[in-house]
Amino acid sequence: MGKVYLVGAGPGDPELITLKGLKILKQADVVIYDRLVNEGILKYAENARELICVGKEKGESWKQEKINKLMIEKAKTYNIVVRLKNGDPMLFARGGEECEALRSAGISYEIIPGVSSAIAAPTYAGIPLTHREYSSSVAIVTGHRRERYGGDLTYLRKIFSSVDTVIVLMGVSNLENIVREAMASGLSISTPVAVIENATLPSQRVYMDKLVNIVKTAKENNVKPPAVLVFGKVVELREKLKWIEVL
Repeated sequence: MGKVYLVGAGPGDPELITLKGLKILKQADVVIYDRLVNEGILKYAENARELICVGKEKGESWKQEKINKLMIEKAKTYNIVVRLKNGDPMLFARGGEECEALRSAGISYEIIPGVSSAIAAPTYAGIPLTHREYSSSVAIVTGHRRERYGGDLTYLRKIFSSVDTVIVLMGVSNLENIVREAMASGLSISTPVAVIENATLPSQRVYMDKLVNIVKTAKENNVKPPAVLVFGKVVELREKLKWIEVL
């Protein structure tokens, strides 16, 4: 019986994978990877007999149950199975669900953390998540919820009203509704917001505007996923601290 390693590939740039993640990737017999994992990282899986993408396939996403079954099957065939996930395996990446499935099947596993886009995207945009003069609290939320919640995002109101900096992942396609909830929370319409597309990659784009205008700005610039949203006064620091654009 083999062992499954849930490895965080980082936010996009292949060089941002951890040393430990890279080490186990080089030893992998099989790699099961997400669609957003930079394929430049896969070249390090030099001993892998199989590289399996569990992202989009003919327009349809892999169901989580199918991925769980695949991991278990491969662990019964190979010694080292790497489940390579974009960002960090345990942050909005269903890592917890996969660990539950592996534990139920009696499969050993190890979790190797990765750099999340929730942290890396603002950093690469020159936006500090905390600052003694601007922010002492941070919340990381998802822009989508499971179907059984009916798309209800009203829970965001409490977060926006009590946290200095709010990071939203997977929220571009739902930006209008997210902004509506932010306003309903009492957040000022002049609150600065940043949209960071393709963070850490050469194709990174960053757009800033006030809360009241950010939906229009994102549409005008045809912003597409993957993108990270940052709400809060710290966004103002980008003009002073941005560094990618000046390299």
